[in-house]
Order: sequence, then structure tokens, then C-alpha cells
Amino acid sequence: MSQRITKAVIPAAGLGTRFLPATKAMPKEMLPVVDKPAIQYVVEEAVEAGLTDILMVTGRNKNALENHFDRVAELEATLEAKGDTAKLAKVNESTQLADVHYVRQGDPLGLGHAVHRAKMHVGQEPFAVLLGDDIIDARDILLTRMLDEQGARDASIVALLEVDPDSIHLYGAAAVEPTDDPDVVRITGMVEKPAKEVAPSNYAVIGRYVLKPEVFDILEQTPPGKGGEIQLTDALMTMASDVEGTGGVYGVIFRGRRYDTGDKLDYIKAVIQLAADRDDLGPELRPWLVEYAAGLDTV
Repeated sequence: MSQRITKAVIPAAGLGTRFLPATKAMPKEMLPVVDKPAIQYVVEEAVEAGLTDILMVTGRNKNALENHFDRVAELEATLEAKGDTAKLAKVNESTQLADVHYVRQGDPLGLGHAVHRAKMHVGQEPFAVLLGDDIIDARDILLTRMLDEQGARDASIVALLEVDPDSIHLYGAAAVEPTDDPDVVRITGMVEKPAKEVAPSNYAVIGRYVLKPEVFDILEQTPPGKGGEIQLTDALMTMASDVEGTGGVYGVIFRGRRYDTGDKLDYIKAVIQLAADRDDLGPELRPWLVEYAAGLDTV
């Protein structure tokens, strides 16, 4: 039986330039999605899948991330004195989620470089990588399935989402071949942000990975690619050929709800969708949305 995976790596060193000026002094990962920062949804997903050892790869001006997952004694004491147990529980929730560690990326050399910074923490174990821009709806299972497939196949696993071919240039695209499971494909190649005309498929790689530790050695030998950065996609393309017995790369096709908080329009949509689905906000928000939408000029 394969070893149970407990470690997750969350790269969080980006500058968040798409959200300036909001991210001038606040990390983009701390932007609120309803009443929780985006990064908390990602950590909660990892914990729900049994990953309780979290390493965040951060950069400068990211102290707010560490503060959020740390205790705030003064705030806790104030809420306790007021008898506000509900808010106190919410404050303590992020503190008690997981064992969270931090390492600086240093030079902004790409996602592959950020993942490689986790080598000393991860060691020789398979591990998960969760990108903070992607929120997977808690009602839809993805990461647990990926962990199961990694254990069963002794391979690296990525999450795939079928997208409109006109949007494939925004993602890494996978060349795939079927397996005996309609929701799992074997990946034979990957291209980072290809033009529609040359994309190998419209299966896009989204921000969830379960990787074998051999990826670290391959990343060390991976030269800068698109944008002058060390691309994780390039390392995975090497692993897909089962070089040095890495087991290859498989994709789990995700058919559930995903919210992209890395794009301004999609971020707004995510806040509205998640708020509308909540029991405490939805009953009042949904009728207002219908009324508001009815008065919009769509031209």
C-alpha cells in the first residue's frame, strides 16, 4: 500500500498586478470571497482531503498570509469578553485548520521554481500542489480523487477541465489518450498557453496537482521556458514520457464547479455565486439578483 499523502504546497508569491491598486499593500490571496480570504478556501480543501501539513511559498509583503493563519490574542480576548462566541469561532477556525509553514520564493522565476522551493520540506514523498487562484466548490470532489489515483497508479496526477477552445490559450493544454476510466486520461504531452490552432486538445490543466518527488530533480534540469520562467508544465511534459521511471502523468477530468479568483470578472462572479448559494445570504440575495438582472441592458 502506498504511503498516505499529508503534505500540500500552495504557491503564493505572485504580485497580483491584475487587482491593483487593491493588491498594492495586500496579498491577492487575501482578497475576500464573501467573508473569507481566497487562500482559506484552498487550505480548507486541502485539509478536507487529509492534507494537514501545508507549505506556503511566499514572497515579500505577504505577512498578512502568516498573520491570518496565526492567533490574534487581542482580538480573541475582545470577542470572548463580549460573549461573541460565533465570531470567535470563525476567527479561531483559520488558526486551527492545519500545520502551516512558510518559505520565501526569492526570485520570481515561475511556478516550477516555486514548487522546487518546497523540496527540503517535502522530501521524498508524493505531495499535492494547490494554486490559490482556483477555488474548487466544497460540494464537488476533486483532490480526494486525485490522491486516490496517485496511490493506485504510482504516477503524477493533474486536474483537467474541458474548456471552450477559444479559451485554451489561457491555460496549459494536455494531449491525452483514454484509459479504462472515462474520468481519467493518460497525458502524452503538454503545451503552455497554446494558440487555439495548435492546441493538442481543449483539456486545460487547472490548479491542482499531485506529484511524485522526482519532479524536483526534473525541475532542476528544466531551463526557463515561456515568459523566461521555469514552467511546471515543461517538467510535467518530461515526466509524461515516464523518464527515469517516474510513472508518467495522468489527468483526472473535473466536471464540477470551479471559481477563478485570479481574473477580475471571474472573481466577481465567484463572490456572487458562492454568496447566492449560502443559506444565510442566498434567500435575500437571489431575488435581488433576479430583479437587478431584469433591469439590465445587455447590449
